Amino acid sequence: MSYSVEENFLISRSIKPTPNRVLVVRELLRATHPISLGDLEELLGYTMDKASIFRVLELLSEKEVTHVIEDGSRSLKYELCHSEGHHDASDQHPHFYCERCGTVYCLDDVTIPAIPLPAGYQVKSTNFMFKGICPKCSEGIS
Repeated sequence: MSYSVEENFLISRSIKPTPNRVLVVRELLRATHPISLGDLEELLGYTMDKASIFRVLELLSEKEVTHVIEDGSRSLKYELCHSEGHHDASDQHPHFYCERCGTVYCLDDVTIPAIPLPAGYQVKSTNFMFKGICPKCSEGIS
């Protein structure tokens, strides 16, 4: 039996590839930047209701397949993890939120500095967000 890229992605992470999960993962794989629940609803052509999309996103987050990004716009953004299995250091990168166009960009080539925490704290994820104006929006601004 031949599986799609999305099905293989889910199977490789021990997640049953249901039709809804495949649709959501397809859009997350296509995305060039983190996207919101509303973005996914629109990209899916309103073929799935928000509650169904949210359930898939919650499962993917619980299984550490997606990162949930709080960008300060009151809308969570989602992106697929690049690492296999659990989140790891290679997956931790900062983001940039453009205050003009509202786009969240991954800054994959920027390293988050190691910050020592007091004994007993265990970091599961890092949310490092820059805010300002992206290069596309700042064209023509002097």
